[in-house]
Amino acid sequence: MPNVNLSVRSVALPAESSVTRLYDAPDLADAYAIRLPDDAIDDPELLARFVFAHQPGWIAKLLELRDALVARFGLKTSKQLRMENPPGSRERVDFFRIYTRSAREIILGENDSHLDFRVSILQQTRDTREGSARYLILSTVVHCHNGLGRFYIFAIAPFHRLVVRSSLRRAARIGWPTV
Repeated sequence: MPNVNLSVRSVALPAESSVTRLYDAPDLADAYAIRLPDDAIDDPELLARFVFAHQPGWIAKLLELRDALVARFGLKTSKQLRMENPPGSRERVDFFRIYTRSAREIILGENDSHLDFRVSILQQTRDTREGSARYLILSTVVHCHNGLGRFYIFAIAPFHRLVVRSSLRRAARIGWPTV
């Protein structure tokens, strides 16, 4: 196996990300970074599609449980969201709606009665001792509308962090798509 960086670090929301100042006082805001190999593709949408298409199997089971629970409260399920656009649609990445695309960042998310959230997949170049290195930073910001939203975030936040870290690690382990 080539020298693969599997280290996922919690970082501050990137100043250059368009989600950083999206909500005045987000109810959840976090960001995780992983170093990309030099030959990895540089298209944030393709990187996002790769991460979400290769998540560990236990995440699908966790999502099924989440969907069964939230459907009872009239909240959108991942299955409902996926059905809003046919397979292969360029309007969604997995069940996430695409809000904006740029050369270095794609913004995904959804609005619902209990909360709105956005996920940024941003490529960032940083100076290191060895020169410069590219990082993929996955940031999430959430704005809750009511008590149900705040309870939901409180309940899922630990799982959210585990899912993000595991998804980034698995993508690196499989091998990022290359140019």
